[in-house]
Amino acid sequence: MPITAPTSDKDVMTVPAAYLYTAVRTPFGRFGGALAGVRPDDLAATAITALLSKTPDLDPAAVDEIVFGNANGAGEDNRNVGRMAGLLAGLPVSVPATTVNRLCGSSLDAAMIGSRQVETGDAELVLTGGTESMSRAPWVLPKPERAYPAGNATLSSTTLGWRLVNPAMPAAWTVSLGEANEQLREQYAVSRERQDEFAVRSHRLADEAWTDGFYDDLVAAVPGADLERDESIRAESTPERLAALTPSFRADGTITAGNASPLNDGASAVLIGAASAERLVGAPPLARIAGRGSFALEPQRFGYAPVEAANTALRRAGIGWGDVTAVELNEAFAVQSLVCIDAWGIDPDIVNARGGALAIGHPLGASGGRILGTLEGRMREGGHRWGVAAICIGVGQGLAVVLESTAS
Repeated sequence: MPITAPTSDKDVMTVPAAYLYTAVRTPFGRFGGALAGVRPDDLAATAITALLSKTPDLDPAAVDEIVFGNANGAGEDNRNVGRMAGLLAGLPVSVPATTVNRLCGSSLDAAMIGSRQVETGDAELVLTGGTESMSRAPWVLPKPERAYPAGNATLSSTTLGWRLVNPAMPAAWTVSLGEANEQLREQYAVSRERQDEFAVRSHRLADEAWTDGFYDDLVAAVPGADLERDESIRAESTPERLAALTPSFRADGTITAGNASPLNDGASAVLIGAASAERLVGAPPLARIAGRGSFALEPQRFGYAPVEAANTALRRAGIGWGDVTAVELNEAFAVQSLVCIDAWGIDPDIVNARGGALAIGHPLGASGGRILGTLEGRMREGGHRWGVAAICIGVGQGLAVVLESTAS
């Protein structure tokens, strides 16, 4: 049947908007720290349970779909951790679930997928989020290609970065994440001093945010774990202390353990739905998902990818950087954060004003949900209309989401 143009306004299909209703996360624990004894599927279930407790009027059976992010999936988070988390959290077995892996951007991708489901009418209410235990990420041992191999075998850690690399990949693409950011630092001439100062700012602002009570409504404790706030925050950090640290990736490099995000454990959850879902949730939505963007480039330049991802999301939202007054940029490394801020030409003070991943931590699959929830919290706290959440992703990708506050 041929497609005909609409003959009147009544024939034009309108796309329903997707909204953020609430968000919550666990505290982020250090590698081998207070959450190391908690399985990643249990972390995910904790985040889901906490989100449902924030919406007591919501019947869990009304959730149309669970979409959860996870970067590893090689250990206890295997076999669709989104589904496992829903079951462990006590949701009805009738609530379907899937797991998405876009590495560091997994839970932001999950929220983007959930928002598309709402906009297309495939779902009215989607529970999204992500989980990661970098402490419990296993070593893996490849199977031999033939029986009875005579040589030794090597275990590979699945905690972070490239492993079991396909030999067809160009060597320039498969450098370590740290070396990739040293290259970025050279290209954009970002000094060690700027990186260390940015890292100190992240710790100071995160500590102030916890002291001010900003995170009280955004973070839920993990049962059985003695952790009340993010474990990697070092309020005593100073540029002088960070300047004394040894470079981690090059003898003459600038990236250290102090200006790169740590390894962490944690989970996040974000509830996304249509305007009509207000009757299910029992509370009005907090923000509209106004634009989404993704971008890809050479794998070793992944730190720059959020630049165009955010520009795309803003264009799709119909606004520009001049309209934005709150930004959450995941701080994988201080250098890549500074490069993005410089490229956008924005006031650094509007970025991560309540601390960033350099202090809070970066449990890969959970970070996208964290920055989205933090962004909405900052917008509500400061009366901001427009905000951007952006994240860089290993192997050369970036994602971004634009939020518009629904506050009158």
